[in-house]
Amino acid sequence: MVKRGGRKSGATFRPNISAGLPNEAEMVCADNTGAKTLQMVMLLGFKGRARRIPAAAVGDIIVASVKRGNPQMRKQIVRAVIIRQRMPFRRPDGVRIQFEDNAAVIVTPEGELKGTEVRGPVAREAVERFPKLGSLASIVV
Repeated sequence: MVKRGGRKSGATFRPNISAGLPNEAEMVCADNTGAKTLQMVMLLGFKGRARRIPAAAVGDIIVASVKRGNPQMRKQIVRAVIIRQRMPFRRPDGVRIQFEDNAAVIVTPEGELKGTEVRGPVAREAVERFPKLGSLASIVV
């Protein structure tokens, strides 16, 4: 008998966060790696449907291109974690969270943070997936 539907075994449960950053969205780089602006290229782990544009939410790992920054960082393809999004999303306790800007921090392919400081607030959903982010953040919302 073939099991249909349901979640794959080993998948971690993530609350439904409204995906507010579609492909090619530009965001601020909120760390001290030298990049200033990132453009989303692809959402890692996205399994989509025909013609559906990948969209990322807070706490997702994306592949991004550095659009503005110091000359060594520009035009590089990096991995990043989204820490803020403008589109409101709802938490399980009913509170809606919305930030002033879209922001991400650059990470290594293994998932470790590249920078040593994070500017601005960080969403709690991102800190739950990346605990080191919480220790570097100035404020966790």
